[in-house]
Amino acid sequence: MRFKLRTEEHDERNIYLTGNFNSWNPKEEQYRLDQLDPENYSIEIKDEFLPELIEYKFTKGGWENVELDQYGNITPNRKINKSEAQTSDVVRKWRLNWGPFKKEFFPIAEVISEAFYIPQLERHRKIWALLPYDYYVSGKSYPVLYLQDAQNLFNEGSDYGNWEIDKKLSLLTEYGRGDIIIIAIEHGSEDRIKEYIFDNDHIANGSEGKKYIRFITDTLKPFVDENYRTKKDRDNTGIGGSSLGALISIYSGFLYPEVYSKLLIFSPSLWVEPNNNFPMMNFRVPFDMKIYLYGGGKEGSKMVKRIHIFEEYLKQWEKKNLFDFEFRTSINPEGTHSEFYWSQEFPRAIEWLYYNSKENPAEVKSRQKINKN
Repeated sequence: MRFKLRTEEHDERNIYLTGNFNSWNPKEEQYRLDQLDPENYSIEIKDEFLPELIEYKFTKGGWENVELDQYGNITPNRKINKSEAQTSDVVRKWRLNWGPFKKEFFPIAEVISEAFYIPQLERHRKIWALLPYDYYVSGKSYPVLYLQDAQNLFNEGSDYGNWEIDKKLSLLTEYGRGDIIIIAIEHGSEDRIKEYIFDNDHIANGSEGKKYIRFITDTLKPFVDENYRTKKDRDNTGIGGSSLGALISIYSGFLYPEVYSKLLIFSPSLWVEPNNNFPMMNFRVPFDMKIYLYGGGKEGSKMVKRIHIFEEYLKQWEKKNLFDFEFRTSINPEGTHSEFYWSQEFPRAIEWLYYNSKENPAEVKSRQKINKN
């Protein structure tokens, strides 16, 4: 089967073919197209590797760099019968690092409180709610994800950049994956390390993680459930963060599995617990839990190694029938310990944790009305 492609929007990125013949892997070298000239590409694939009905798409190395139509909208799967032996396609535009983002789908960012009282710590904190763009007209209830370090999640001007979760949620909405409420809790500045360390006074000079976890679970979640249309059950509740924020989220999930069923764990500071001595509650019936683990290959020599050791630790706990873990581990060899890479990973994590779907969401129809004027 010969696939031919023409695209006028060209750059230095390679182009790949992906589809139902390679489990929708968006960057597999054996399916990289050959460039014939600045606008034309092609690839030949042996029939034995292809199903009778071929579904496919073109990418520039990932779903964050997938093909779009001329209006910047998502495209449905391309389909062709293998018996036709040849196809010619045109791609008008390409995503670049998940963009462009449609402002009409941006979430509604509300300040729950400029100074939400934390009784467990006797201090106050600014907390945000990011609501689906149509929250006030939909009448629906939504799953919830609690995230740490709100200053670095979507606000411009933060010292380290931000995850741009508002933009990423607008993208997810295009694909029918944006029906989720994010509760973003600002960190405590000089108190951040103490609040995110569970029980290690040597590192934190007075760790307060136990109290912080109880604040989210016992105080904040009941408030959110009372004031917003949330799906309150554990199957629709998750918690997560990056670095130390990821570490305290692990503790939250393990100590309160009756509350959280989903953990978003980016670049966790596992050096604080090198022996993986995480406490876990003992229950008669094991809780199922989905954990999305991400780490970068350039985050130091031990980040990826510690993540894999942590995976093995979880498997040992499974054998004791305390938990039933399902986890996906994503390692970016080029990733550094930074908001940019956490931002890139965020849409993949949300889709896997909350939508239980294949990585390719192509068959979801676009919510964007095409304007041909």
